[in-house]
Amino acid sequence: MRAIIPVAGLGTRLKPHTHSLPKVLLNVGGKPILGHILDKLVEEKITKATFVVGYLGDKIEKYVTEKYPKIKADFIEQKEMLGLGHAIYTAIPTFDEEEIFIILGDTVFDVNMKQIFSLKTSALGVKTVDDPRRFGVAITENDFITKLVEKPTEPVSKLALVGLYYLKNSKSLADALNELVEKDIRTKNELQLTDALQIMIERGEKISTFPVEGWYDCGKPETLLSTNQFLLSQNGKAIPIENVVINEPVFIADTAKISNSVIGPYATISEGCEIKDSIIKNSIINENGIVHKTMLDNSIVGSNAIIKGNFKKLNAGDSSEIEFY
Repeated sequence: MRAIIPVAGLGTRLKPHTHSLPKVLLNVGGKPILGHILDKLVEEKITKATFVVGYLGDKIEKYVTEKYPKIKADFIEQKEMLGLGHAIYTAIPTFDEEEIFIILGDTVFDVNMKQIFSLKTSALGVKTVDDPRRFGVAITENDFITKLVEKPTEPVSKLALVGLYYLKNSKSLADALNELVEKDIRTKNELQLTDALQIMIERGEKISTFPVEGWYDCGKPETLLSTNQFLLSQNGKAIPIENVVINEPVFIADTAKISNSVIGPYATISEGCEIKDSIIKNSIINENGIVHKTMLDNSIVGSNAIIKGNFKKLNAGDSSEIEFY
């Protein structure tokens, strides 16, 4: 089996962090988003993967080749951002296995992959949502998908596609993607993977669904922080540090230097960070970040950023009204 991982997105909703780092390399729960995905592939002994890269793709290639040398990785550049269908279309030259597992690179998921790969037909991961308008959705009948709709304006289904696509027949997928591109079939002005999958269904491909309850989006600051909370609650890591109060769950890298501070809950402190005289909770401090005399909550601090504050000493009498700027 080969994994196909599209990671070419610009990550505009996570600026300014994505000015200098691809979205999929942002730290969450102690490692880059992409690292959590690749760990699951390695656990399942999936050793082939295609990465569809674009913006800052060289950094993704460097990370994968250095951190995951056991994965036989191919890197294909998507030169134009024409949609998810186009991204997968660019990866067709690497389709050297009958089975394909497509995973969106900005999603952390908690699902039993062994059960998925034991299914007898192709299947798409779905989650029931109240408002499906942001997603592609699946309409099913007798346990199989009859129609896929991209970001519906009307409530035709609440089964949202969550970015996991297990496809038994890579040739059928390639044929559908080729037709999509050749006929320039677009939805919302993009070449959509859902349209290619719909072509497969109409040609007789049986595609079912599998439930994904543990699905965590990392596409914007608030969802990145909520995903960080989930991952820390599962795999938080910290050792006692002198003169530091640690409110678990947290992740503190071995090379981080922390003194006279309160860390957590739900704080990720990355490699090389220096934290002094500060309070940090529900926040992510990326590599080599420096935080002195500062209180942070619901915050993301980029790599090599320096944040310095100044705590006040105050003796205020009754009925005082004081404002700090």
